[in-house]
Amino acid sequence: MKCGGEKKDRIIPPEDGALGRKAREGESVVLFFFFFNNTDFLLNNPGSFLKRELTLTEAEWQKKLTPEQFCVTREKGTEPPFSGVYLDHKEPGMYHCVCCDSPLFSSEKKFCSGTGWPSFSEAHGTSGSDESRAGILRRLDTSSGSARTEVVCKQCEAHLGHVFPDGPEPSGQRFCINSVALKFKPSKQ
Repeated sequence: MKCGGEKKDRIIPPEDGALGRKAREGESVVLFFFFFNNTDFLLNNPGSFLKRELTLTEAEWQKKLTPEQFCVTREKGTEPPFSGVYLDHKEPGMYHCVCCDSPLFSSEKKFCSGTGWPSFSEAHGTSGSDESRAGILRRLDTSSGSARTEVVCKQCEAHLGHVFPDGPEPSGQRFCINSVALKFKPSKQ
């Protein structure tokens, strides 16, 4: 069964211009609402905003990654909906960061959200609502003119996608992740 939709073939670069400037101007107000609305998460996950950084220069990242991978992971681009190689992927295994190979999402937590991107109900290493051992970090993203939560790799800060509060129970979360930011490793049978 396909997750559905028309396949597109162009990576969408991050927004800039007037909308980006407007978003930055209102960032302090948005920051207040982000932290106010996420107080429980922040108190229960103090390590979720910490990082263990793997740093390469921009030139080194460009050499290591394809142009599409670089645009999404290093420049916060978005692959077109219904275009990713892992959208309808069902094989058991683990999805790793394409940049640093950190394990990020288990196939056991993957589901079809109908949005056009691979979706997961929780990050690998999550225990209940505790993401301190997960390979991801959450970041405030105001680039679209409204507040949303960006998901980045904890190890190398690669942009992976976004998380929304409309996923399946028990987590209620939908991690909407770009396929081009992932590398799949099948389970050993």
